[in-house]
Amino acid sequence: MSDLRKIIIDDNEIEVDGAMTLIQACEQAGIEIPRFCYHERLSIAGNCRMCLVEVVGGPPKPAASCAMQVRDLRPGPEGQPPVVKTNSPMVKKAREGVMEFLLINHPLDCPICDQGGECDLQDQAMAYGVDFSRFREPKRAVDDLDLGPLVETHMTRCISCTRCVRFTTEVAGIHQMGQTGRGEDAEITAYLGETLDSNLQGNIIDLCPVGALVSKPYAFTARPWELTKTETIDVMDALGSNIRVDTKGREVMRILPRNHDGVNEEWISDKTRFVWDGLRRQRLDRPYIRVDGKLKPATWPEALSKAAEAIKGAKKVAGLVGDLAPVEGAYALKQLVEGAGGQVECRTDGAHLPAGNRSAYVGNATVEELDTAKKVYLIGTDPAIEAPVLNARIRKAWLKGAEVIHIGQHTDLTYEATQLGARNKFLSQALSQAEATEGAIVVVGQGGLRGENGPAVLSLSMRLAEKLGGKMMVLHTAASRVGAMDVGAVAEGGVEGALDGADVVYNLGADEIEIASGPFVIYQGSHGDRGAHRADVILPAAAYTEEQGLFVNTEGRPQLALRAGHPPGEAKENWAILRALSGEMGSALPFDSIAQLRRAMVEAVPHFAKVDRVPENEWTLVDEVELGAGQLMPAINDFYLTNPIARASALMAELSAEAKARRTEQVAAE
Repeated sequence: MSDLRKIIIDDNEIEVDGAMTLIQACEQAGIEIPRFCYHERLSIAGNCRMCLVEVVGGPPKPAASCAMQVRDLRPGPEGQPPVVKTNSPMVKKAREGVMEFLLINHPLDCPICDQGGECDLQDQAMAYGVDFSRFREPKRAVDDLDLGPLVETHMTRCISCTRCVRFTTEVAGIHQMGQTGRGEDAEITAYLGETLDSNLQGNIIDLCPVGALVSKPYAFTARPWELTKTETIDVMDALGSNIRVDTKGREVMRILPRNHDGVNEEWISDKTRFVWDGLRRQRLDRPYIRVDGKLKPATWPEALSKAAEAIKGAKKVAGLVGDLAPVEGAYALKQLVEGAGGQVECRTDGAHLPAGNRSAYVGNATVEELDTAKKVYLIGTDPAIEAPVLNARIRKAWLKGAEVIHIGQHTDLTYEATQLGARNKFLSQALSQAEATEGAIVVVGQGGLRGENGPAVLSLSMRLAEKLGGKMMVLHTAASRVGAMDVGAVAEGGVEGALDGADVVYNLGADEIEIASGPFVIYQGSHGDRGAHRADVILPAAAYTEEQGLFVNTEGRPQLALRAGHPPGEAKENWAILRALSGEMGSALPFDSIAQLRRAMVEAVPHFAKVDRVPENEWTLVDEVELGAGQLMPAINDFYLTNPIARASALMAELSAEAKARRTEQVAAE
């Protein structure tokens, strides 16, 4: 039940929920309150004192608006609504005083600070500060911390807002940062000099309101006003986080999160944020043809005619859809290969996902519903590695009292969970012991759906969700998978069925699969990875930041990725290559532009038109399958090296090596 209260802010009377803080009420009234420590997704610290306002009739001193609720305000003498002033002389003087205090020890090194141009302290000193300083004493200095290869520190700039400490402990679930000392000696530090061990640590760079924590790989490479900003979608995992790609000329300089309450709130994983150096390395920028066992550069007409000749002369053609392909590419490949009498397959990891039943390969739960879940079953999945931002939402539910039950290999989930074990029988036990629970969600991962027991795990997971009276979500690891399943890029008998007897394989960026020697392989992708090494013809394609594309995330939400730059050299967009090849084969696909292609896609799959909305899936149970013996295995072994872009990144290789060293137990010298 909402507790609505009337309140007068700067002569405007508004009605707000009594549980709101004054800073939120002012925001609702359209009044901006300066702040450093307050952040709507973190707990309230109330320690920077920048958000001071005057409460009329209250104590004769300003109040911190982030830490005072509307219901705490007293009405006027005759029951009038409480009055709050945000621009009175008292408030102005208080803000100037706070700003002067903050700048006492601040180094004022804006010209060499990476945060210059997007620094909260800089902006607020301009807006609310004074034009002089009464401070003549020497400034204090603090040693910088080593937090690892991602976050660079300049702790002398720190204003002790504690945002980084609250984020790492509350959202990321690690306890490696805190504040030690008192008074002038108080400083933010990493306990025992540890580096941060989290897949979400890069978010503290965005949270830091000054230049104390900045991005190490991006340092001193560009200023914010030089960058072209493009809002797009991430493909490093299947969550479909909303991101902003900043480019300078043709180079991607950095990737930042965008706020989307339904998907990633305002966090992104470290792989999403720092993978951009992989977009520059090992790129395919021209077509190649294998001549006498060696790949030789070729022109587009040569490569296309060679590929067309192979497909036309083939007895059986197979198409493989990789993990990073946009829906347009998967749809065009399906039209092309099926037109040549072949089959297309997107489940390259061997996951058993039934075609046509959307409730079985997507589920019926949304990511946002995880926040308020009362009970979460994790089956054959490790969300801390497969989708770190989604894992943070499960942690949020756990902090509110949700019970988490994990069936799979023992792992650190950043929250406490009842770890039942990895053997298949524990899933049967969980089903037999389950009782209807309000707000229950079953999350089933690709680790459980692979192998011969995949169909049984899916069938039991669906029955478990039904018995609990809750919902189910299939957590995918590939950004392209749900969209490719929606267009029907599935072959009878899975990958083996598609490849069995095929003499030509069209590989659309599927680098996670080994293709045996024998068939003629046409590889279309952006990086010289495993797929390109096996290819007989290479057609260079755009990466996810270089073309427009539709991606459907793990909850079934179609989202539009926009182009931030142009592909290198002679590389072309994925759908355009397939359209050109079909023309070369003499059976041109029925679209000449991306708009025509999308029209055909929406005609075939109407929910693609509902961009950024989660379509409701009709709940249809799959056939019951007997569960055999065995174990649920993890879907991802190395978080940092899951796709060709990440494998081309030097930073991801360094992070992977560090993670491996951390897992290897230290042995004391005898």
